[in-house]
Order: sequence, then structure tokens, then C-alpha cells
Amino acid sequence: MFAIIDNLLPGGAAGASSGGGGGGSIMIVCVAIVGQQNNPLYLQSFTGADEALKFHYIVHCSLDVFDEKVSNPKKAGANLNDTFLGLLYPTEDYKVFGYLTNTKIKFILVTSDQDLREIDLRNFFSQFHGAYVDAASNPFHVPGKRIISPAFADRVSTIVKSFGSTPQP
Repeated sequence: MFAIIDNLLPGGAAGASSGGGGGGSIMIVCVAIVGQQNNPLYLQSFTGADEALKFHYIVHCSLDVFDEKVSNPKKAGANLNDTFLGLLYPTEDYKVFGYLTNTKIKFILVTSDQDLREIDLRNFFSQFHGAYVDAASNPFHVPGKRIISPAFADRVSTIVKSFGSTPQP
């Protein structure tokens, strides 16, 4: 069962949008890291706390899509060597994107923007993965347990705020 974890920033919500990218502002509403046994390692919501449960549900639902893409890559059109899985599924209000490491750690991005560039998504996941590696390399972190580091939460918030700010060609 997927346990609800509470990694919201102090003070509740923190909007994360930037003016770069396509036609409007890009809005990341939630990021999550899920372990090898589908155990939640980290989840941070960037909207009101009243929507936190909805994002837990969205993240939980995306795990089935991860399994489907990994178990049947030809049908899903995924490349086995590519860690970026792209769009996992759209909802009415959000799009859910995924990234799978070679150690089967799952990174999930939920965004409200409809027009995202793949290069921005790949760059985001690369930075997010780097932040996770740094946090997991901390000698005080227990592998497979929730990441509760305030420094990691700050770094993730910085990555989210800078999302989509790369100049357009």
C-alpha cells in the first residue's frame, strides 16, 4: 500500500512557476521519488495542502504505467537504454512525466502546463536525479527510507523554480 507522506514546505504551499519556455508560465505542481519496491521516498507538492492527497493518488497511479512501460517496452515505445520515459499519462488538469534510474528508482513530475519541451523535461529530471544522488550519498541517510533533509527540499525547490528557464533556440 502506498503510504501518505508529508514533505510539504514549511508554511504550506509554494508556487513554482517561471516565465521561460512556451506560451505561458510553466507550473510544476508536484515532484516525487518512489523506491524500488514502490515505497515513497519523497513527495513535495507546490500547491495548497488541501490538494496533497490528490497528488499522492496521481503518483500512485503512475506506478502502474511505469511497470507497463518497463515490462513491455516495444508496446510502450520506450527505449530500454533511455531513463526518461516521457509522458506517463495525462489527467484532466495535469500531465504526469516519468524517469526511471538504472537502480529502479522512479522520479515523477506532475505539471499543469500543456506545452512542454522535451529538452526542459530531460534537463529537469537530470538535475532532480543529481540532487537525489547527493542526498542518498549522505552517510546519515538510510537507503530505502524517506528523504527528510531540509537541504534536499531546498535544492528541489530551486530546481523546480528554474524549470523551463533555458533560452529557446
